[in-house]
Amino acid sequence: MPQLSSVINDINAQQIVEENVYKLAGYVENNYKQTGYSSAFDVKVTKGRKYYKITTDNSVHAFIDIHTGDVFKPASYNKPAAIVRYNLLNNPQDCFNRVDWAGGYLYIR
Repeated sequence: MPQLSSVINDINAQQIVEENVYKLAGYVENNYKQTGYSSAFDVKVTKGRKYYKITTDNSVHAFIDIHTGDVFKPASYNKPAAIVRYNLLNNPQDCFNRVDWAGGYLYIR
């Protein structure tokens, strides 16, 4: 049986990840607006069993692991790529500083 403190830490970590997922979606939307495009840009966050999915106009922008906060580039509409790009639990600002609306920051360099 897990200790109460570990359960509370897991819940707190998941709340931090969720807050940072919505911040990331906001950064994506703001970056698009800064480019000066006049068309509407719809950014949505969907929570699944394992991942949050950030979609932009019916295209997947990124997957984020619910428990660890790992950010993945999408491999397909329903599946993330295998390699972790960023972590929203340990160092979210690194991801936020590089975000762009098209997802170029998710490529491995």
